[in-house]
Amino acid sequence: MRVLLIEDELRLAENLAAAFREAAGFAVDVAHNGRDGAAFAERASYDLIVLDLMLPGMSGVHVLRSIRSRGDDTPVLILTAIAEVNSVIGLLNDGADDYLAKPFDLGELIARAKVLVRRGKGVSHPVLRMGEIEVNTLEQTVTRAHQPIQLSPTEFRILEYFMHRPRIVISKQKLLEHLYDFNWEHHSNVIEVHISNLRKKLGESHGSIVLETLRGRGYRLLPTQAQS
Repeated sequence: MRVLLIEDELRLAENLAAAFREAAGFAVDVAHNGRDGAAFAERASYDLIVLDLMLPGMSGVHVLRSIRSRGDDTPVLILTAIAEVNSVIGLLNDGADDYLAKPFDLGELIARAKVLVRRGKGVSHPVLRMGEIEVNTLEQTVTRAHQPIQLSPTEFRILEYFMHRPRIVISKQKLLEHLYDFNWEHHSNVIEVHISNLRKKLGESHGSIVLETLRGRGYRLLPTQAQS
């Protein structure tokens, strides 16, 4: 999943970005002021936006209103030092999905972020299932017929992305956008390599799902019975 973190405290931003990458396996883009954050949100697609309120250039409230005014329904988690009830109600009315008051526990932030990502995709339970494949998004584990499958972090993120979007055609470019942040140097065949490895590990030839290639269009995850 891909997260946009808008936070002007440099050390805090570094720590939060590292936690999202290492603990949750998210790709993270970081903006240190409101205007850059609003621009990032407009030009890329994210699974979650984590937004500080007190920002230079443009306040977090104005960034939030800008995002919602475009009809963008990406989940937004607010970080704020303001805890007054009226202020919180105002944030929720402006379109925030959740908030955390500073200082906060890093584990709670990651947990809330994962819940918002699942909710944003219409998934209430952390375990995703298709056929014999089960993906536990909290524990970051994968099983096939209850037997563990060892995936690399990138392979897990690709499979999780497809499991959230069953039967939907996903382009190679869309995968790249959601798997990597703006600082990553794209290589043309990296997706093909990961898809190939993922197919081997899932055991498609005798399994109950297939990761289908649609030439010139992208990929699609299907239960095998959908192809009959």
